[in-house]
Amino acid sequence: MVITVAPCISLPQSQPRAIGKVRVDAHARDGRSHIAQLMQRGSLKLLFPNRAEKALTAVLLNTAGGVTGGDRFHTTATALAQSELTLTTQAAERGYRAQPDETGKIMTELAAHSGARIEWLPQETILYDGASIDRRLRLRLPGNARGLIVEPVIFGRTAMGETVNHLHFRDRIDIERDGKLILSDRTRITGDAARTLSRRATGAGSAAMATLIYVGDDADLRLERARKDMPPNIGASQPHPGVVCARVLAQDGFALRKSLIPLISSFRDTPDLPRTWMI
Repeated sequence: MVITVAPCISLPQSQPRAIGKVRVDAHARDGRSHIAQLMQRGSLKLLFPNRAEKALTAVLLNTAGGVTGGDRFHTTATALAQSELTLTTQAAERGYRAQPDETGKIMTELAAHSGARIEWLPQETILYDGASIDRRLRLRLPGNARGLIVEPVIFGRTAMGETVNHLHFRDRIDIERDGKLILSDRTRITGDAARTLSRRATGAGSAAMATLIYVGDDADLRLERARKDMPPNIGASQPHPGVVCARVLAQDGFALRKSLIPLISSFRDTPDLPRTWMI
């Protein structure tokens, strides 16, 4: 018997890569919204809880447990004509430390057709020291559809004494209405995030923030209602007719939710948020 021993090969040190992709389309039937198409692959899954409301709710689950360098996640969701689709997450997403030159990438593509409504309401993304994430969200809809986007981010858990001194975070949101780009929002924080957010013109010492964007013909009325009880840590404006853009700053995740939940409710047809937000 001859045994051949292969020489040892030194492999480059790299982090495991998680890849996930989901797609869901909702359509209207008998006064309610139902699944028209569903695809899920890899470490992304969609759950559909029992519901009483007419909107279809999809709960996004990342079975990889978080996002690290080299990961790739892609979500596509469409609310077909006259349907209502809400997407949320089972829990807060986590951005973990990445190795040098490794970046996790997250792509979300949303669309609504005539008379439809789509909502993107994920829970917080918690960024830990050393995280490296590029994130992009795109929403396309016609003039008679509505869309609501919320993106909350926490820079380390202050209750645990965490600070984020090394970070690469790029966030891009593009809104298209009737085929035209009407809003392009960019956030880029690299290096010492705690120091950047301590500056008065950037975060004034905040460790949590959120962006809310609403698109709809009733945007001005929704904004007027939201401003009645809006605390000073929220700034909101109408950069384009039919569009509201708001930014929330807070000292930690608890304070962020305290301000954010009433704000989200002001732009929804029902004041209650998805149940995963309340667990």
